[in-house]
Amino acid sequence: MRLRNLVLKNYRNCSNLELDFTGAKMLIIGKNAQGKTNILESIYFLSALKSPRTANAQELIKFDTDFFKLDSKIIKSETDIDLSYTYNTDKKREMKINGVKSSIKDFRSILKTVLFSTSDLLLLRGSPQDRRDWLDRAIAQIYPAYDDRLSKYEKIRVQKNNFLKTCAKTGIINDNLLDVYNEQLSVAGSNIIYIRKKYIQEIEKKSKLKHRTISETEDLSIKYNCSFLGINNELEDIEQIQFNFKSELDSRRNEEFRRCQACIGPHRDDIVFYINNQEATKFASQGQQRTIVLALKLSELDMITDKTGDEPILLLDDVLAELDDIRQNYLLKSISPNTQTIITSVDTILFEDEFLKDVQICKIENGTLS
Repeated sequence: MRLRNLVLKNYRNCSNLELDFTGAKMLIIGKNAQGKTNILESIYFLSALKSPRTANAQELIKFDTDFFKLDSKIIKSETDIDLSYTYNTDKKREMKINGVKSSIKDFRSILKTVLFSTSDLLLLRGSPQDRRDWLDRAIAQIYPAYDDRLSKYEKIRVQKNNFLKTCAKTGIINDNLLDVYNEQLSVAGSNIIYIRKKYIQEIEKKSKLKHRTISETEDLSIKYNCSFLGINNELEDIEQIQFNFKSELDSRRNEEFRRCQACIGPHRDDIVFYINNQEATKFASQGQQRTIVLALKLSELDMITDKTGDEPILLLDDVLAELDDIRQNYLLKSISPNTQTIITSVDTILFEDEFLKDVQICKIENGTLS
């Protein structure tokens, strides 16, 4: 898979920016707040139809304009594909593949990316929500329909919460309706938990090897912490997960009535990382935590390639400046020559002359390339 051309119209601070990608590696340099990250964000947006930095698409529209548009040309499996996405202040969007209007599912299935940014380096020290977001984004790159399952679960959860709040106000409890919500929640939620645990199992195997190569002596393990199954990587079948989920919901009815919210489910789960059986969030140094994230991101690349047969595009957003020499070298040398890599940096000082030989270098200032 190769990205050949990208056009940003009224996207963030980019009024009209066009990039032609001539090789496998591009380095975009510029000072902070000039638009480097916006370019990588736009590429990620075309693959996921969401920004990793904001849930509000209105923020992506350039100030004093009423829409943004992204156009790209891609070569995938020796086939030319044009992607076009437009979004306006009326919250209307239009997606096209080769000039033909597209569904969300079809559009998201075209471009695959792995984004590695400085915020990812804080993954272990962030909140459980941060780790769930990372996991869900990674899974959605392989299973485009996964986002729909998350949306369905979230819709049921919100409806149930509103129902519980109404019960609290009126003092009247409709047990039959609550049973319906719990059944629907357990069905939708068990599917999400099953997919998450399966993904964690598989990425743990790949990450262990990469982590050991960098650290030499440390053993990495990753566990899924389910709010009603505990911390483990045992892959129960979906029916068993649903049974346990529903049973726990029934047993915690009083608590949910009191708190007016669903207290368990995938929206409460977490991912736990261990180094030599010690919980990394509590005991690992900053360098050790960054090694884990580096191993994870490189494993994401492998997972997408293995599952889809497409080599994803790697987006490295100012991340090299935050890594020491050992981790910088490992990252750059681990990237396959077949992987299109787009890197942002303040300057070229972090890169060896040998690496820069075959790199296309662009400079950005105030949303404009020079």
